[in-house]
Amino acid sequence: MLLSKSIANTKPESVKSYSIVDSPTNFRPMARLAMPALAEEMLVLLVTWTDWWLAGHFFQADGDATKAAMGLMAYVMWLIPSMFSVVAIGATALIARWVGMGDVDRARLGCNQAFLVGALFAGILTTLMAVFGDEFIHLMQLKGDAADFAYQYLFIITPLIPLVAISQVGSACLRGAGDTVTGFVAKLAVVIVNIIVSTMLVTGWGPFEAIGWQGIAIGTATGYAVGGTIILLTLINGRAGLKLQWKWLKPNFEIIGKMFKIGLPAGFDVGTLLFCNLTFLAIINSLGKASAAAHGLTIQIEACAFLPGAAFQVAAATIAGQFLGAGMPDRSLRGALLCLYTGMSIMVVSGVMLFFYGENIANFFTGQQGDPTTVLVGELLKIVAFVMPSLAIVMILSGAFRGAGDTVWPFAFTAFGFFLIRIPLAAYFALDDLSLIGFESVECLGWGVKGAWYAMVADLVIRSLMIGHRFFYGGWRNVKV
Repeated sequence: MLLSKSIANTKPESVKSYSIVDSPTNFRPMARLAMPALAEEMLVLLVTWTDWWLAGHFFQADGDATKAAMGLMAYVMWLIPSMFSVVAIGATALIARWVGMGDVDRARLGCNQAFLVGALFAGILTTLMAVFGDEFIHLMQLKGDAADFAYQYLFIITPLIPLVAISQVGSACLRGAGDTVTGFVAKLAVVIVNIIVSTMLVTGWGPFEAIGWQGIAIGTATGYAVGGTIILLTLINGRAGLKLQWKWLKPNFEIIGKMFKIGLPAGFDVGTLLFCNLTFLAIINSLGKASAAAHGLTIQIEACAFLPGAAFQVAAATIAGQFLGAGMPDRSLRGALLCLYTGMSIMVVSGVMLFFYGENIANFFTGQQGDPTTVLVGELLKIVAFVMPSLAIVMILSGAFRGAGDTVWPFAFTAFGFFLIRIPLAAYFALDDLSLIGFESVECLGWGVKGAWYAMVADLVIRSLMIGHRFFYGGWRNVKV
């Protein structure tokens, strides 16, 4: 049988309030889903911004070393949650479909199976980080004191990976059921704890002595520990019809198989994204600490512009999944388009702000007006400001595909864009020369980090056209899960 006999067949009333299929309009469920997700993403960004501000203002004697280390660690703190995307994306799509169909029993069992697989992934990733963390940092082309700072940070963060997994998988299950508020509350706790603990340990404010750089990592680790614990306790007590119980954590290979059928292509998509972004970062890090610092800070400032994309991506995924599960493909299409138009509008306005005020924002983090790194950040933000519409299409419509269970095509688009456009062009535009095994050295343009960002723009524009075509062609609405 698909379901364990121990699962009750009653439909909890609380689930009805989280399903969106009975809503007379698309705007209300979109706002209900996107606004908490947007607030959650802003809180995540605030954690990183706090770390950047502390690194820029209290470690100026170390030059660009701490900023270069923060640039890599920001990628790591994106990489670690993303490693659970196979489970998270599969769980969101399945639970959204089952809630839309009114099959809450399978949604509940799916949540437990997602935690089971997530725990396995967390154990593997924690072990790999503990054993190969130092090699990873050197592979990313950080050297000297920048590499030392990065390793200290990574050493402190690694033991917290299981709680990061709980937060990612649990929030994904709740989003599929229509609850985005719990994730927001957990992230709010992450931010408050991180800001207080990091500031105390770096500055010596309060009852603690200043311990320097390691205080930033301890604050971040403590915050994520609290956030993961909140998600875990919430699901143990039960929320949105989902509940963790030992008797439901036995492997159910039919549901796990469905989860992997959807999640594996999405996982390959995210894995490709991670691998190529890290390769992209290695190219930039090879240009020196100043380029690495400017790139890392630009990414964090730019994040305020693409946060709406991440939030409306969550809304599009749940809307697409639940309406398709309810047999309403037309509403699924209209809902995804509404998410796209709303998110894109906000992102375009944010891009305009970055174009005109980017250097001033950078100065807030570095505290060094006219510093070459600060000036370079302003120039990079002008480049990325023009590509906000394309970035909105890539992010939000990919969310709709994943919520519908259509994960193969987004993976194909990501692989094409990174392997054939972004990485080759980044190397050619940014480096002075490139030596390939078995070939003579190739003379490149040598535009530095700005050249790498021009390559990123080319990739996003082309991928947005491909994803837009897939969306309007409509095949994603016919995928069976």
